[in-house]
Amino acid sequence: MTKKITVSSAEIIQQIKLSCQIPSVIEGITTRKIIASTAEELGIKVELEELQQVADHLRLINNLRRAEETLAWLEKHCLSVDEFEEVAYISLISSKLAQHLFTAKVEPFFVEHHLNDAQVVMYEVVLDDEDLAMELFYALTEGEISFYEITHQYIHNLELRRSGGYRGILHRKDLRPEISAAVFAATPPEILKPIVTSKGAHLILVEELIQPQLDEMLRNKILSDLFSEWLKQQIEQFEVEIELNSNIVVSKSELQNPVAVGL
Repeated sequence: MTKKITVSSAEIIQQIKLSCQIPSVIEGITTRKIIASTAEELGIKVELEELQQVADHLRLINNLRRAEETLAWLEKHCLSVDEFEEVAYISLISSKLAQHLFTAKVEPFFVEHHLNDAQVVMYEVVLDDEDLAMELFYALTEGEISFYEITHQYIHNLELRRSGGYRGILHRKDLRPEISAAVFAATPPEILKPIVTSKGAHLILVEELIQPQLDEMLRNKILSDLFSEWLKQQIEQFEVEIELNSNIVVSKSELQNPVAVGL
C-alpha cells in the first residue's frame, strides 16, 4: 500500500527558506511586479489571441499534447488553469515590454559591439628566428614553398603539425592585440608578414574572415540582454520588504546582512 505524506503551504515556504532559495524567489516576485507596473504605465495590452498562442507554445515546449497531459502537469506543479494562464500572461507581457523598450536599440548595440563578434579562420607557425620567418614569408609569396610544407618542417607539436597549423575559428579577443590588428585588416586568403611577439615570429595564413550577422537569434539575444540589464537596474532601485509571517516584516537588505547566530 502506498504511504502518504501531507505537505502544507507553511512547510513549502520553510523548505524554500532552508534551501536558501528566498533571494531568487524574491527577485522573481520583484521582477514580475516591475514588469506588470511598467507595462501598465506604458499602456501595453495583451490580446486574447496572443495569450492563446503563448499558452499553446508553453504546452508545446513542455510536450503537453493532450488535455489529460496538461492537467497532470498542472497538478504536478500545483497550478490551476487560471494560474497557467497567468504564466502565459507574464511570458507575453515580458516579451512585449522588452520589444517596446529595446527593439530600436538592438541595431545600434550590434553596430557598437560587433567587432568583438568578428571571427577568423587562420593557420599559424611560430618561429624562434625572425630572419628565418621573413625568408619563409618571401618564399611563400614567390610560390617557392607552400604553407603546408612550412608547418610540417617547423611545427614541433604533433597534432598542430598534422592539422597544418590550423588554429580554428577565433574571435578577435582570442588573439594578441598586435596579431588581431593585422589579421582583421587582411584580405583573405592572405599570408601576413611575420608578426613578432614575446612568443616568437608568427607566420600566419588568414583563410577567412567571418563578419557577424544580425540574424534572428542574435537579435533576440541582444534584446534579452538589454532587457535583463534594465530589470537588474530597476530592482536595485527598490528596497524590498519581506513578510516572513503575519507579525514580522524584514527588509531585503537586512536579509543580506544577517546577524550571525551561534558563531
